[in-house]
Amino acid sequence: MTGVLQQVKIGTTARWMAAGLTRWQVRALVDEGRLVVIRHGVYATAEVVATAERRPELWHAVRTMAAVLATSSRPVVASHETAALIYGFDLLNEPPEDLVTLTRPPGSATARTQRTRYVAAKLFRGHVTKCLGVPVTTPARTVIDLARALPFMDGVVVADSALHLGKVKKAELAAVLDRCASWRGGDSARRVVEFADARAESVLESCARVVFDRNGLEPPELQTYIRTAEADYRVDFYWPKYRTIAEADGQKKYADPAQAVGQLRRDEHLRETGRHVLHFTWRDVFYRESRLIRRLNETFTARSPPAFR
Repeated sequence: MTGVLQQVKIGTTARWMAAGLTRWQVRALVDEGRLVVIRHGVYATAEVVATAERRPELWHAVRTMAAVLATSSRPVVASHETAALIYGFDLLNEPPEDLVTLTRPPGSATARTQRTRYVAAKLFRGHVTKCLGVPVTTPARTVIDLARALPFMDGVVVADSALHLGKVKKAELAAVLDRCASWRGGDSARRVVEFADARAESVLESCARVVFDRNGLEPPELQTYIRTAEADYRVDFYWPKYRTIAEADGQKKYADPAQAVGQLRRDEHLRETGRHVLHFTWRDVFYRESRLIRRLNETFTARSPPAFR
């Protein structure tokens, strides 16, 4: 049986039996903990599961492969949020942990079971690949599918992440858009692609960019360096015209007291150059948007260059 476990790794009951196990042996291996039930009728070796649990993308791939194997109406490929998670892209709103999205050819009804959502769509040549052993939409197709289907901010989050990770280029996104030009949500996806920026380094930064834009703020420079007497500091957002810096404070930024002290010194050095430094959090972006924009506009007004007469 050890040889079979090394050969198959993950499969349906039928696949395990084709490899030489009986149903009784499959049940016995589950009882012993050497096989793990991933989905009804789909089992993976304990070794595969232990490895996958240490790496989120691989665990998503294992669960997705189980859904693919359990689907009778093949061919299907992982897509949308499921593909994004396998690639390691950021999502503003992640789906339920056990929900897998699969795309199958046109003519198949869209449907959703408790653990699987099926989408019917054409999969052009070049829009499908494999990642971690799973058939999946390419990074570019994944971004465009999500940009077509999700709100603008969600689309920007995944597009920024894919670009920042170097998994896709804007030209590739544009090519997929052109191929799917007449599809629903195409205009929304095009707006996402035009707005996306590889320099955004976190979900919070991507969301803040959307908030700044919809409130009519001038686009800031992203991840630019400011020279001080002590060091060159890279800042999240910078408006040179107003000598104003904005920093996105994620939940873990000040978890280490030493890091918090370092941030205070950093701010002091930046302010010594005559620049204003403003910090904002998730709460500011999602629950106090008007207050955040007011603070920025007040700063811009106070620091606007004098008008020539």
